[in-house]
Amino acid sequence: MTRHVMRLPDLGEGTVSAEVIAWKVAPGDVIREDAPLVEMSTEKAVVEVPSPVSGRVVALGGKPGDVIAVGADLAVFELDSAAVSAAPAVAASPAAAPTLARTTAAAGTVVPPSGRVRASPATRRRAFEAGIDLAAVRGSGPQGRILKLDLDRARAGSPGITEIPVIGVRRLIAQRMAEAKRVAPHFAYVEEVDVTELEALRVALNSRRPSGAALTYLPFIVRALAQVLAEFPQCNAHYDEKRNLILRHAAVHAGIATQTPDGLKVPVVRDVLTNDLEGLAAEIRRVSEAARAGRARREDLTGSTITITSLGKLGGIVSTPILNLPEVAIIGINKAVERVVALDGKIAIRRMMNLSSSFDHRFVDGFDAAAMIQALKVRLEHPTEIFGE
Repeated sequence: MTRHVMRLPDLGEGTVSAEVIAWKVAPGDVIREDAPLVEMSTEKAVVEVPSPVSGRVVALGGKPGDVIAVGADLAVFELDSAAVSAAPAVAASPAAAPTLARTTAAAGTVVPPSGRVRASPATRRRAFEAGIDLAAVRGSGPQGRILKLDLDRARAGSPGITEIPVIGVRRLIAQRMAEAKRVAPHFAYVEEVDVTELEALRVALNSRRPSGAALTYLPFIVRALAQVLAEFPQCNAHYDEKRNLILRHAAVHAGIATQTPDGLKVPVVRDVLTNDLEGLAAEIRRVSEAARAGRARREDLTGSTITITSLGKLGGIVSTPILNLPEVAIIGINKAVERVVALDGKIAIRRMMNLSSSFDHRFVDGFDAAAMIQALKVRLEHPTEIFGE
């Protein structure tokens, strides 16, 4: 009976390792060639890896949260054509996966790992769903077998505390946020903008739209920002730390920070100024909806030159966005509200909105950051200028 060892393939763009998110099978399952085997998370996206062969799964390379190097053993299959033909192929199974057995490549055999966890398939399933590593559970059954009672004790842990594994996109977000704060000295700049005229223009344009989603402030802001960046190229840049170079970009590729069920993602709208307002609004909706639905392509999530982040209706008064490295600037949009203000010596009610932005002070001086935000403010307060170029 032949065994096939699958090693983690190169998932693209120089990936050297990937994190196990969820196995679609468990040891003992029969899987068909090209059927989903496992979801792996790289620095760019979650990738579904298919099975390279048809066969019975013997062992799997790690549990959710484990990081596997490219080229390392990912799965072992038993290529028994009779068994594959007779057994139904498993599309997905939430059962837990034991650690991959040590493989002897020369002999083509698999050496079972020592200290194997003893548990029933039902117990493994419950452990997987609860995010519990069975290797850390003491079994009270025969020969240390883990019983349901043992699993219940482990799940109980401390009263009132729920343990949630930090894996996948959430782990990546945590790492990136910590890295951004550690290496880049942020400074914030906040300015209020009178968007009364912009609101009137937005309402007028929406009244003429035959159907479809209404225009929000976002396409106006993204377009205006792209225009002013031509005057402030130091804010539309990346810092290449390895080569110690600033890379200023002629084109503006806007990252749109988007909240998704998996955490914060930043899909990218490319070449902002090549789109008119309608096209820009449609592209923002497309990439944002794809990110929220988990359908974003890898290229949709990479390559931004500056990021815009908005909390929408929860936008508050002021925020302090964290840079999306290697970018050197990020623009935060706060909530637009009607306020009583002094205008030309008179009291007036105007719609006001704050822009809360952060910059990498190593490469963007305070004067340049302030001047850029002031130029953006002028265009938003006089929105006809947004269409002047």
